[in-house]
Amino acid sequence: MANQASSPAKADQAAASTRPASRKRELVGVVTGDKMNKTRVVTVERRLADAKYGKYMTKRAKYKAHDEKNEYRVGDRVVIVESRPLSRQKRWRVERLVKRVQEV
Repeated sequence: MANQASSPAKADQAAASTRPASRKRELVGVVTGDKMNKTRVVTVERRLADAKYGKYMTKRAKYKAHDEKNEYRVGDRVVIVESRPLSRQKRWRVERLVKRVQEV
């Protein structure tokens, strides 16, 4: 019987090791503001179906995200992840670049 009790525990540990390390949300958006030092304003667009009519609408939300090296510019497509509160309005951090904007 001891083997049966320890078996589910081992299965839980194996399942836990296959899960991602963090459960933080990730969003993909476009940098729309880079005027602040180490902060980027990222606009995230979502396409949602209206409950009553089924028509698709675009919802936009702006997030202030931390950019430690000031490396992302307006127009860049980036991935942002949740983080601890860094200031009154910053609760996101720029994780990585998806696509760089073309310079003219």
